[in-house]
Amino acid sequence: MIRAEFAYALMAGVLPPLVWLFFWLREDSAQPEPRPLLARCFFAGMLIVLVAIPLEQYIGTIAPSQSWQYIAWAAIEELLKFIAVAIVALRSKAYDEPIDAMVYAMTVALGFAALENTLFIMGPFSQGSLAQGIVFGNMRFIGATLVHLVCSTLVGFSLGLAFYRHTFSKVLTWTIGMGGAVAIHAGFNLTILHADSLDTLRTFGLVWGAVVIMIVFFEEIKAVKPHLV
Repeated sequence: MIRAEFAYALMAGVLPPLVWLFFWLREDSAQPEPRPLLARCFFAGMLIVLVAIPLEQYIGTIAPSQSWQYIAWAAIEELLKFIAVAIVALRSKAYDEPIDAMVYAMTVALGFAALENTLFIMGPFSQGSLAQGIVFGNMRFIGATLVHLVCSTLVGFSLGLAFYRHTFSKVLTWTIGMGGAVAIHAGFNLTILHADSLDTLRTFGLVWGAVVIMIVFFEEIKAVKPHLV
């Protein structure tokens, strides 16, 4: 029975991020990335969830307040996702144009969200509540998955902007992008923590608005050329 519950939770957790992945990969259809490399990015994102869990549990024991705990969790997750991107993809020969950083970061983020969603959904499923698990999965699809996607894509966008620049510019833009990603992620966490149902819906609306901005980012990054920087 436990295996069946895990299989259902895995399917509910993984399929929505895969839908997002196929949707966003169309933005890189001109020179698509190697599928094996994208698969490694996705599974690396799943793997770092297992690294994040003990770190976040430790932070939970030392954080002075729940608010600081949620901020620290956001920083841990964003840094771990970037480390996965750096290890798996940024040293690859396939990393040869600015948009690639966004694609890799997005893929790792969706892998992270896939396993994280699975673990969250397993709770209702293990208690025999299939309907609650489905509803909870849909909420994760709308909220947390999009937050991971938006934040990591912002970091990838910052790397892409400095693709043709010197090391100092790359470090500077990455720092700004990472700071923005942590701020957005932490803000979402804190809003969900303290908000009522109406505020939560508003937050989801803002996240969807950020997805529209992501589309703009993809178009902007395609315009980055060596002679423009």
